[in-house]
Amino acid sequence: MSAIMKLLHAMLSSFKDLIPIILVVSFFELFVLHQAPAELGSILVGIVFVVLGLTFFVFGLEMGLFPIGESLAEALARKGSVFWLIIFSFSLGFGTTLAEPALTAVANEAAQVAADAGAIESNGQAMSSYSMGLRLTVAVSVGLAILLGVIRILKGWPIHYLIIGGYVLVMILTSFAPANIIGIAYDSGGVTTSTITVPLVTALGVGLASVIKGRNPMIDGFGLIAFASLSPMIFVLLYGMVFLN
Repeated sequence: MSAIMKLLHAMLSSFKDLIPIILVVSFFELFVLHQAPAELGSILVGIVFVVLGLTFFVFGLEMGLFPIGESLAEALARKGSVFWLIIFSFSLGFGTTLAEPALTAVANEAAQVAADAGAIESNGQAMSSYSMGLRLTVAVSVGLAILLGVIRILKGWPIHYLIIGGYVLVMILTSFAPANIIGIAYDSGGVTTSTITVPLVTALGVGLASVIKGRNPMIDGFGLIAFASLSPMIFVLLYGMVFLN
């Protein structure tokens, strides 16, 4: 019975989270465009599906992804194997990013735009190669970013020096990168930190900082997402400079 109540409470919470979006869309439909929403029935069914999806997604995070990330990080840290911890960190960042639906969508759209602009050939093979190249570049960059973040937790390095240095490098690379890759590079930093990557990476950082002596999970456990957002910008800019110039 308690599980059912928790599920209903989570559904109500998910619906409350959607209310601002519903109000904004309704306001513009009714008071700015002066028209009723088209296919209202389909919209209502879609809202129900979104509420259910958000509810089960949150439940899945709490029951599966968060515990897995924390337990693996804690187990590897207690084992004292820095080598396997580093391998796990890179693999986690690479694998979760390559599986990100948002990254796939942006990479496919970027390939279509590049083909329309004449930057690449307008055939399926060229567009697929361009899209996969972007995805692999971003995935490798996030893997290296998580690896760097884990080393930072182990060594206790201040995060702000690394972040400042990274953004300075982004600004420098922007001056030399092709114009048609700059926007994609900047957007790639956002799409990598989405539904799959964030829960596992956050759990990894918090779990690792919790078991290392002298580390505070609140101070040292967070920040991996910042690296995961920053590194794709650097690598995609470099990708453009190497392959698109």
